[in-house]
Amino acid sequence: MEPTPREQLPYTDADVAAATERLRALTADLPEVTERLSHGAVTFFVRAKRTLAYLTDDHHGDGRLALTYPAAPGVQEELLRGDGERFFRPPYVGHRGWVGLRLDVDPDWDEVAAILEDAYRTVAPKTLVRQLDDRRMPPG
Repeated sequence: MEPTPREQLPYTDADVAAATERLRALTADLPEVTERLSHGAVTFFVRAKRTLAYLTDDHHGDGRLALTYPAAPGVQEELLRGDGERFFRPPYVGHRGWVGLRLDVDPDWDEVAAILEDAYRTVAPKTLVRQLDDRRMPPG
């Protein structure tokens, strides 16, 4: 697939930079999450090994700015049935239940935060999920 010319995309380089910064801020609160480029995409990892999510920018010419992340069994089908405009089955990992979420279609960043936390719970070791839960517990 031929990449889409940048001027024809429904988003700009500034949108990509802003989405990257928002994702960095949202993942900063998750225990032992790091970031690095993987296969040309900004990718977030748990303990530098397990992929939490990655940002795609016109991946293989698909014309989308999107977050790709792992989901619990059955979630992908439910999301695609409920909102096929924003959610999609991403190439390469979609067959394993991963989900793509368009960030170029008016993203709800509170929803993105909840999605990232759910994805984290899907891939993180139990000890790190407990740390996350301890952070979320009100004092007292």
